[in-house]
Amino acid sequence: MSQNTGGGPLPLSLFLLRVSLGGFLLVWAIDKLVRPESTVKIFHVFYAMGISTNIALGLGVLQVILCLAFILGVFKTITYGVALAIHAVSTLSTYNHLIHPYTGNNHLFLAAIPVLAAFVVLFLMRQEDTFLSLGTQHRQD
Repeated sequence: MSQNTGGGPLPLSLFLLRVSLGGFLLVWAIDKLVRPESTVKIFHVFYAMGISTNIALGLGVLQVILCLAFILGVFKTITYGVALAIHAVSTLSTYNHLIHPYTGNNHLFLAAIPVLAAFVVLFLMRQEDTFLSLGTQHRQD
């Protein structure tokens, strides 16, 4: 475990970003396990895909594993990249709410934009994210 406290506030800042973004995704992962029927509806409405509750549960389990690896800072290129992709697809699937935020009854979809930017920042700075990270410090990580 790297516990780099040097380098000013950057390592701590990236750690806080990692934990908060991982927690953000974890909420949705747990939702898939607690309310898989809600995930089925979301996939139908936003992704035009029909999935079963068993698939929703499986996705929830995989997402919980991803979130834990993300929070621990392991396999950063993979975990940060997949988390970024998940949130990017989720954000883009709500494009109609983003383009016309005040025509519906929920303009909170706009909050996804700064969250997406935070995922991009963390991915780009993954090598500097060393505070309380179990990931290695190799170039490929």
